[in-house]
Amino acid sequence: MINAIYGKKLGCIQIFKENGNALYVTAIEAEPCVIVQVKDDEKDGYNALKIGFGKIVDKKAIKPHQGQFAVSKVGLKKYLREIRVDKFDQEYKPGDSIDLNVFKVGDKIKITGKGKGKGFAGVIKRHGFHRGRMTHGSHSHRIPGSVGMCSTPSRIAKGKKMPGRMGGSKVTVPGSEIVEIIEDQNLILVKGSVPGSKGSLVFLKKV
Repeated sequence: MINAIYGKKLGCIQIFKENGNALYVTAIEAEPCVIVQVKDDEKDGYNALKIGFGKIVDKKAIKPHQGQFAVSKVGLKKYLREIRVDKFDQEYKPGDSIDLNVFKVGDKIKITGKGKGKGFAGVIKRHGFHRGRMTHGSHSHRIPGSVGMCSTPSRIAKGKKMPGRMGGSKVTVPGSEIVEIIEDQNLILVKGSVPGSKGSLVFLKKV
């Protein structure tokens, strides 16, 4: 059975347990994902399910996606993604769906998403450097400091912590716990934070 699904991060809320303790959770909308294509090791070189999800106006769908959905005779969806598996434990075919039933309350899941982009950042914000002295005469308040080397090799070493683009990269949070599942609203409440901004895509996979 496939133990993974794609969803959309809605935001963070606070809920209260029976004993009165507050719990910080993130709400994820995970509507049923429709299987568009089944890839196998013999034909494609790996096992995977190509799935579609998300509502879209037909005229806004790009033509390559329209062709793939037309071949599978599945209604157009906004997103087209793959879920890789080592091997299939049951038979799947285009048109089948994957929903919240793959999870249950208490499951540990791995959540992958695209983190928030912070833009260009200095070394203090990006790497946690300490600032220089703020006293009169100091010229090194927030600068990175010396980064060069001797005349040999006369260059900056690879991997040096420098100012640059921060965030906007793939982030994975392992071991998040499912607190509650609301099936009629296609919602999953996960303990703690989830990478990405509101409305961003996340991939949920059972550990």
